[in-house]
Amino acid sequence: MPTFRLYDTQSRSVKPVETQEPGHLKFYCCGPTVYSYAHIGNFRTFIASDLVVRTATALGWRVTYVSNITDVGHMTQDDVADAGGEDKMEKALKSKEGDAFANIWDLARHYADAFEDDWNRLNLQQPTVRPRATEHMREQIVAIQGLIEEGHAYETPTGVYFRVSSFDEYGKLSGNRDQDSLMRAVRAVVQDDNKEHPADFALWKKDDKHLMQWFSPWGWGFPGWHIECSAMSRTYLGDTLDLHAGGEDLVFPHHECEIAQSECLTHSPFCGHWMHVRFLQVDGEKMAKSAGNFYTVRDLLEKGHDPMALRLSLMSTPYGKPANFTMQSLKDAMSTIERFREVEKRVRAAGISESADGEPDTETQRVYDEMLEAMCDDLNTSVAIAKAIEGARLFLRDSDLTTSQAQSAQWFLRKTDALLGVVGGTATESLVEEPVVEGRPISALIQERAEAKASRDFAQADAIRQMVDSAGIELRDGPNGTEWRRKVT
Repeated sequence: MPTFRLYDTQSRSVKPVETQEPGHLKFYCCGPTVYSYAHIGNFRTFIASDLVVRTATALGWRVTYVSNITDVGHMTQDDVADAGGEDKMEKALKSKEGDAFANIWDLARHYADAFEDDWNRLNLQQPTVRPRATEHMREQIVAIQGLIEEGHAYETPTGVYFRVSSFDEYGKLSGNRDQDSLMRAVRAVVQDDNKEHPADFALWKKDDKHLMQWFSPWGWGFPGWHIECSAMSRTYLGDTLDLHAGGEDLVFPHHECEIAQSECLTHSPFCGHWMHVRFLQVDGEKMAKSAGNFYTVRDLLEKGHDPMALRLSLMSTPYGKPANFTMQSLKDAMSTIERFREVEKRVRAAGISESADGEPDTETQRVYDEMLEAMCDDLNTSVAIAKAIEGARLFLRDSDLTTSQAQSAQWFLRKTDALLGVVGGTATESLVEEPVVEGRPISALIQERAEAKASRDFAQADAIRQMVDSAGIELRDGPNGTEWRRKVT
């Protein structure tokens, strides 16, 4: 088996992923703040984390994978260590979209459920645990109490703050070690004159008017954003993680603050390896609603784009490089997905059942081994995808597959899906409910059209096609019959 290597943000180098327990990866990825629908840039990070899990599993490792839901405490100015502004959840409730919800708890549940729906559509593996901040309040309060007792935190009239000066290694992940720079970074939003230093960050905000609040030893309020991940990761993974992932925007302050509070609390290293996913641009520009290039997963799927093509497009550029999403990249990804589906059809046409086991031939095994080697080389998805395409071509050279070829093809599709997640469940019927046109299922209309053509009633066959076309459904005639797909808008 190849060695699994990833770029480590703290050491600034590509190095092997080392586990404390042999063959058991303890992995944490920061999840979304559920104040709106997650956009495709968010999912670039989650897909990269999914590929970590799949690669480790392919190597025979056991993976304990934790990815949280932030449903309280993430402030609008959390790009600095001590956040100001509004809680993002409360701000969302006050928006036009927020009018649809009776209260903030309903809003949180709605967007958390929508996020998990999008997660499933993109064929991401389920985390071992998906903890929510609001369901782990006791753990956060206990952690804050421990930091106060150790002298690393202190109370003010407005909250509880972490004393940055008590942790000499603050800044070791991001490189933000200069205290004057830290002071300049937070000066504009610091509202509490009782803080010992502007760089100190909030562990608890006292606020008895906040829509989501809990009673603590320091009064009614809510936790800071940073403490939740430290508390939840420790609950499920212990004092030291093997690997921690997130978007590059989380290096500072979020992950820097996680390290400080965790190591001061446990007196143990917090994480052995840090993985950060680079930003996603759209058509070469930063994604923004004002620019008209802001896409959520559901936006694209509702326009008829295939979820597996979207997944493939988002992972086509390795996570450590800035990526540029375009409609052409999505179209190119769809061409690749159709190759995998054509191989699936040929396997079925050869009479191989879905439950049958197969063995690879030498060439197929070689292609898969090279694919796995690419993924172990810092998740080199561009090479891995090229190998997946090479493997598909092995079975598209001839129109019909022999039994042994079909068994080898089935083995390859299964192994490719297990590693890359872009093959399994790709049949249209398994991803999209069958559309109904003028009160009739599309399958019935396809059958009626076939009967009309067989009886040479071409006018009726054309009328059915036009009716289906007007409903946004495209019919494709092929040697194995007629298939449907939604038109892309």
